[in-house]
Amino acid sequence: MTDTTTHGTSQPGSEAEAPPPYGYVASKHKEALVNRMRRIEGQARGIEKMITEDRYCIDILTQIAAARTALETVAGILLDDHVNHCVRHALSSGDEKVAAEKTTELLDAVHRFARTH
Repeated sequence: MTDTTTHGTSQPGSEAEAPPPYGYVASKHKEALVNRMRRIEGQARGIEKMITEDRYCIDILTQIAAARTALETVAGILLDDHVNHCVRHALSSGDEKVAAEKTTELLDAVHRFARTH
């Protein structure tokens, strides 16, 4: 069976569709982010193993710091994509309510992210 969805692309002879307003649907970073998350998952498993093997506390903390940095990198990329896709789409939609919601959502996310540092 062939997938006939367009995911925001235009068909010949039709007007271009607006990008979907929600969701992480298409990004040049998607595959890289999935790969990063797989590496982070491996780091987390490694940290768990270090704990069960009674490894030196400082070595465990070093690995936790590395995993945290890796997660922060993913968060930064996602935040950038969110601004350039979701927020941009909301602001250009002309719908003031949607634009205000996305702006508030963005500021809340920035504040949550800033509190983790």
